[in-house]
Amino acid sequence: MKILEVDHIDKRFGNTHALRDVAFDVEAGSICGVLGPNGAGKTTLLRIINGIITCDTGRVLINGQPASLEMGCHIGYMPEERGLYDKMRVEDQILYFGRLKGGEPKRLREVMKTYMEMFNLTGQERRKVKELSKGNQQKVQIISTLVHEPELVILDEPFSGFDPINGAILQQVISKLHDSGTTVMLSSHNMPAIEEMCSDIALISHGNLLVKDSISSIKEAHRGDGLLITTRKPISLPMLTASGLIADAEETQTRDWRTGAAYRLRKNPGVRNNDLLDAVAAQGEIIHFEEELPTLKDIFIKLTSSESEAVTDTAVATENAENK
Repeated sequence: MKILEVDHIDKRFGNTHALRDVAFDVEAGSICGVLGPNGAGKTTLLRIINGIITCDTGRVLINGQPASLEMGCHIGYMPEERGLYDKMRVEDQILYFGRLKGGEPKRLREVMKTYMEMFNLTGQERRKVKELSKGNQQKVQIISTLVHEPELVILDEPFSGFDPINGAILQQVISKLHDSGTTVMLSSHNMPAIEEMCSDIALISHGNLLVKDSISSIKEAHRGDGLLITTRKPISLPMLTASGLIADAEETQTRDWRTGAAYRLRKNPGVRNNDLLDAVAAQGEIIHFEEELPTLKDIFIKLTSSESEAVTDTAVATENAENK
């Protein structure tokens, strides 16, 4: 079931075309990553989804209903620009935001207590926000976003300001939300966290949606000819190269607990995995084999770099046409 439908939205700010015909869906209960370089249009998209600003054309549906401020009770949104009141006590801050989203006071206190324990903030309830460290202020911001138990949680750069320990706590919180059926959207430059937690991603660059699919499908689409092979004993790479099956090869580190000799190989065009494995097996026992898939960071750089080149070419062509 679709909890979010972004239906061909377009948005301009003067001469800046922030979003261009962006369209995708998010399934209920999924964790979706929203990626893109700085200035790509991610924040504009998230604000439109939350009903904070309107799009010029297209529409956004939440549970089949048009996005609006009134639909905000179904959404928990933490913007990249944080918005805490420094002089308010922590508990007053959290309960205030929860009441704004329609939460019932007794239930809000119960949920707040649970999250305070999860984020190791128990005993900090009556302190003023300005008295907390930046990391703990970030935790209060997240709890304020989650306390009304929204169906859809949108977190913009939630790992910013967190050390690895608190980042791991946040990942545990997101996992618990996922287990409970909550839909989560994450906008972050923390690629390892996105790759570990998200089932799919939407990648935006220069206002264009470059791809929206599962991470596994995206990686498969960008799969190259690289193979990782571990053998019980070392093999002769010159002999393997002479077979004409590989374009290049190098020794690398074994993975996980494995012992043996590990190699990264790149096949020549048209070579089947079975043919290469037969050639390796003729020299020694193979104990591990896998195709080398690109990381999410690799794909991000490849796609956004290509998009930047296309935008530059278009701008130059337009300028040349106008000067004629």
